[in-house]
Amino acid sequence: MKYDRPLLQLIHYSRSHRGTLLLATLFSILNKWFDLAPPFLIAAAVDIAVRQEGSIFGYLGIGDVPSQLVFLGLLTFIIWALESLFEYIYKIYWRNLAQTIEHELRLDAYNHLQHLDMEYFEDRQTGGLMSILNDDINQLERFLDIGANDLIQVTVTAITILTAFFLLSPEVAWMAAVPMPFILVFSIKFQKRLESRYVDVRERVGILNGQLSNNLTGIATIKSYTTEEYEEGRIFRSSSDYMESNREAIKFSSAFSPLIRMIIVIGFTAMLIFGGLQTLNGQLEIAAYSAMIFLTQRLLWPLTRVGETLDQYQRAMASTTRIMTLLDTESRISNGKSKLFLSSISGGISFENVCFSYKGRNSTFTNLNVNIEPGQTIAFVGSTGVGKSTIVKLLLRFYDPQQGRITLDGVDIRDFDLQELRKAIGLVKQDTFIIDGTVRENIAYGRPDTPIDDIIKAAQVAEVHGFIESLPNGYDTLVGERGQKLSGGQRQRIAIARAVLKNPPILVLDEATSSVDNETEAAIQRSLEKIIVGRTTIIIAHRLSTIRNADRIFVLDHGEIIEQGTHNELVEDDRLYASLWKVQTGERSLA
Repeated sequence: MKYDRPLLQLIHYSRSHRGTLLLATLFSILNKWFDLAPPFLIAAAVDIAVRQEGSIFGYLGIGDVPSQLVFLGLLTFIIWALESLFEYIYKIYWRNLAQTIEHELRLDAYNHLQHLDMEYFEDRQTGGLMSILNDDINQLERFLDIGANDLIQVTVTAITILTAFFLLSPEVAWMAAVPMPFILVFSIKFQKRLESRYVDVRERVGILNGQLSNNLTGIATIKSYTTEEYEEGRIFRSSSDYMESNREAIKFSSAFSPLIRMIIVIGFTAMLIFGGLQTLNGQLEIAAYSAMIFLTQRLLWPLTRVGETLDQYQRAMASTTRIMTLLDTESRISNGKSKLFLSSISGGISFENVCFSYKGRNSTFTNLNVNIEPGQTIAFVGSTGVGKSTIVKLLLRFYDPQQGRITLDGVDIRDFDLQELRKAIGLVKQDTFIIDGTVRENIAYGRPDTPIDDIIKAAQVAEVHGFIESLPNGYDTLVGERGQKLSGGQRQRIAIARAVLKNPPILVLDEATSSVDNETEAAIQRSLEKIIVGRTTIIIAHRLSTIRNADRIFVLDHGEIIEQGTHNELVEDDRLYASLWKVQTGERSLA
């Protein structure tokens, strides 16, 4: 369900915590009521001092003045104790509620983000998304922790004190009430003006986080090209934009409290003067006037802090807008409903009249037709940018073709459950994803409960077991963020061991040996010869030596298959493939 206002979106999202929210609100109200009691206790003390036996406690049956004072002292102790108790309880409720909603919102946002299609990530920086998952959700948590209670207590304070004024002296109370509509209207207009400013602040911080994240990821490139000064300048400009955006919001929000104070003081100055004159003329009890004086101060101070609370609120609502916009984003890749059982997959794959283009770019494929028999090893080759890796992305349904279809064992892959389809495909990429954990955790990625014996067998097939055994802690050795403690070849072989352990009926190798040395390539080749047996294998390759034994090779050029056949057939045909082969074997120069 979508709402126009972020607060309503937040309330709707938190509906499962309605009971906790109501209790937190109740304890905030009770705390504020007991917090507002001291002015009435002071008024009661003045009443005892002035009227003695005729005071309000005298009417209640406590005639002796010392007894009245003892009773007032006991009542004061009870009220202060209850005020402290309810403060303790409401803080626990609000803070736990803030932590719970922060936790759930972050998990929901991250989980939703994981299931969005790849096209969504093309137009967004990782740092900007991190800003939503961290900064925006933390901003919302800070508001729920403090700001929500402040708004409730300010409202309760205003209503309670104005009600008390009307009960004590209706003739004076209206003077205190007159500024309230002006304050309300001013606050609403102020809030709308401030909202757009904080939306801009959140966008600016997202851009800044994106650049910081990108630079930290590419720190080796920055150092090697000695562009530290250049990057410092880029960060300076983004940080300056963020600072200026914040400065505009601060300049506007800082004006709120002084203006509110001037509106309030006009009404209360009139009330104090007129109330004092009534007291001198005997029309208003001294005790009642004393209570009104103290209550005036108790109302004035919270209202002047409305600006700060409203500032917190608008920051939180700007963050809520960004979070809910993410949660409302729908994936363009719809999930199929047909079950897919790994044991029943033969591995026959067909691309039938597939047409595809990335958003804002020329067509990648036009009427692509490829048929792969179960158990075959096939390869796609061609120059950079002809669409080789796109075939893998379409098969895994990272994208869907605009026309045509891709089938697995004769069934359109769009009909299958996405999770089950992807479980059937083992992918080994050039840019291997290594988690910041142990070697064991990386090989067993996706299957964390796998016994160590099975992990070792997979490592042996990938010819990486010997290397792992030489590490200080063997399979329990930490590899560092993105596997930075490992070489490219070691990361690649761990990825192959991961695919071996997954044991999928379909194996996809996307440039799996393009960034390793000849010795490592030979080791990987030996591993691949073992693991491709009995399964459909798709190889994307620049190094043609890795695909010499493929059952069929498809040569791509400008999104079309211009040649296909075995290695020997294509070499004999003496066209593009043969030319590439001669260049790589040194028979022909690039010139």
